[in-house]
Amino acid sequence: MKRVLVTGGAGFIGSHLVDRLLGIPEISVSVVDNFDDFYEPSRKRGNLTNHLENAKFSLFEADIRDNVTLDRIFAELQFDTVFHLAARAGVRPSLSQARLYESVNVGGTLELLELSQRYGVKRFILGSSSSVYGPKAVAPFREDAALAPISPYAATKAAAELLGHTYSYLYGLPVIALRFFTAYGPRQRPDLAIHKFAALIDAGKPIPVYGDGTSQRDYTYVSDIVSGIVASADYNASNFEIIILVNHVRCAWII
Repeated sequence: MKRVLVTGGAGFIGSHLVDRLLGIPEISVSVVDNFDDFYEPSRKRGNLTNHLENAKFSLFEADIRDNVTLDRIFAELQFDTVFHLAARAGVRPSLSQARLYESVNVGGTLELLELSQRYGVKRFILGSSSSVYGPKAVAPFREDAALAPISPYAATKAAAELLGHTYSYLYGLPVIALRFFTAYGPRQRPDLAIHKFAALIDAGKPIPVYGDGTSQRDYTYVSDIVSGIVASADYNASNFEIIILVNHVRCAWII
């Protein structure tokens, strides 16, 4: 890697990835982020503040569906690696905003795949989600398990994986889809459980428990996620691969 694009690079996982990549001397990093209002844009801007004066860093405030702007960026910078982490996030909001989720998560991914094959990107790494498995998946999870998404968000992530496979097959674009299992750590989105737990504990308030307390969920610390993302850039055993990134830290409550 020498010239890298990180979409969604101002977000939780994306900004940690940018931190890691900029610590590698030979890599320059560009970020495309539209700073949407899913949560406070000021939080995301703050995630990148330390890099704004770095000569190896460039920031483009743009929507991944904006073909004209993205085409100009790809033509100018000639990326060799794309880390595509930009997405409309959240299962519950997707129920009432299905068209928006389809437009961003499927349409935006399609734009990036098209530009990547057009401009000779050597590696396309796609952030996917454990939500593609649906409620009946049995641990330990497998990459080849059947998918049964039950939300528009999950369905868009599964569709993005299929688009990646299609572009890999048609154009020889190396694509790796990484299925993340709930990441936690500094800068976590405020709508996610660990962030909510910490805020309630800090305020001296009780944590609400739903169900009988026996449900479990896998959590993965953000630095482990980032290590997996960076390592995936060296994967070359096949032209298309799905890889689970999970640390199996289990919690028996859910908010």
